[in-house]
Amino acid sequence: MFGGDWGGGCGPRGARGVRGGSWAWGSGWGEGGSWGRGPGTGRGGRHWGRGGRMFEQGDLKYVILHLLSEKPRHGYEIIKALEERLGGTYSPSPGAVYPTLTMLEEMGYARGTTDEAGKKVYEITAEGRAYLEQNKSSVDEIFDRISEFATSFFGPPMLEVHQAFKNVARATYATATRLKDPEQLKRIKEALDRAVVDIEKAGEKTGS
Repeated sequence: MFGGDWGGGCGPRGARGVRGGSWAWGSGWGEGGSWGRGPGTGRGGRHWGRGGRMFEQGDLKYVILHLLSEKPRHGYEIIKALEERLGGTYSPSPGAVYPTLTMLEEMGYARGTTDEAGKKVYEITAEGRAYLEQNKSSVDEIFDRISEFATSFFGPPMLEVHQAFKNVARATYATATRLKDPEQLKRIKEALDRAVVDIEKAGEKTGS
């Protein structure tokens, strides 16, 4: 389905480099969190969640169950797996993952046991596997959506955008932090405002 192991406020996560030296973006979203205005519509007319959400309400339980169907995992391993599958661009909060795990336990779809280190590890139950199979179309759509996001986010054109953004951020802070003249800082701010307008116009021209 989708190889690797994957996982909201939004911004550059410590300016961490990802492929091609571009920034990875972290999120502090819980389930259904939004990323700015959101990516909108995927290829072939497939829509992201409402408002550009990574997950629609209720999607996270399917995602977690699918990860547990691969192998038993600790809660933090689920968070890490979700993050890795999206190259560090998204990481669900513990406040979204652990309540969902508790809900899955109460529904009988997951089982939590304590390992030798005293940490709770979760595994899918037979009922959970049956529930996944019953909702296979929904699960496939969620993973297709995330696969599309990863492909578009790390494709060559987008990597060039990441690098350009990184260059703008570097130039902005390297210059602004050594200036004391309010007028010079104002000119930097105005240049950034113009860039925002130009970027939004560019998006309008392509129908984005």
